[in-house]
Amino acid sequence: MKKLQFLLWLLLPLLWSCSASRQAATPDEEVYLFSYFKGNGDGLHLAYSTDGYNWQALKNDSIFLKPTAGKDKLMRDPCIIRGGDGKFHMVWTVSWNERGIGYASSDDLLHWSEQQYVPVMEHEPGARNTWAPEITYDDKTKEYMIYWATTITGLFPETQAAEDNAYNHRMYYVTTKDFKTFSDTKLLYEPGFNVIDATIVKDKGRFVMFLKDETRTPPQKNLKVAYADKLTGPYSAASAPITGNYWAEGPTTLKLGDTWIVYFDKYRDKAMGALQSQDLQNWTDISDKISFPQGMRHGSIFKVTKPEFEKLLK
Repeated sequence: MKKLQFLLWLLLPLLWSCSASRQAATPDEEVYLFSYFKGNGDGLHLAYSTDGYNWQALKNDSIFLKPTAGKDKLMRDPCIIRGGDGKFHMVWTVSWNERGIGYASSDDLLHWSEQQYVPVMEHEPGARNTWAPEITYDDKTKEYMIYWATTITGLFPETQAAEDNAYNHRMYYVTTKDFKTFSDTKLLYEPGFNVIDATIVKDKGRFVMFLKDETRTPPQKNLKVAYADKLTGPYSAASAPITGNYWAEGPTTLKLGDTWIVYFDKYRDKAMGALQSQDLQNWTDISDKISFPQGMRHGSIFKVTKPEFEKLLK
């Protein structure tokens, strides 16, 4: 008995050490990835970060996937999420003026399915565009919602302006369970102003939408926040602007513990920016604390496991 106790006494520090190392390794199991494009929409680029502040380009900032969907074959605003099926699902802007979006899926971010053109606004002859599509997965309904900004000629004349080529967007959506069949297109958000670049995440039972007020006269060009109890809405009135005295677009968000970080494109300044908040109401600009690949344009943030990341590194 004394020998057994002595052995246990010798082994306890080792057992404690192994247990502690397993606990310490847990945060390292996930790596943050940022999907983005460059130029006018050259293709899919990926950057990575382990802390959410310092982002480095993968593959020497070369293209992971070249666009083939649509007539103009652009890939702007790439949004990637991991779906309920474990796959990565991506949508993107294929053109400045076509009435559909691009879609592809992948198991590993290296090998992609055939790219599809999804004609989400082809039924609207007055639709001028389909910009910056995003996907959010609803784990309750097991459905994906794809949403984007479109201008339909003649709608919402009260916010029509001659500037910005007379674009006057609202947010629209479809739902799908398999990316093969889609619901009818519906209006998602009409905030009473020209709105684009919405991104939606779930937080503690509600859905948080970050969006861009695209109003040109008098100029807004800033980011705001809205909320809903259901993914498909209805969403609340938009908050006061959370960005500063610059033009911002393309928000994407990451929650680190209790801290929200919203990354965005300071497109007039040809730079990326970031804000952080504990309560989604009081925001601090931390653009000087974030580093991004040169020439990066906006996209979306998602997570991968460390083994998945190591495959990308190779």
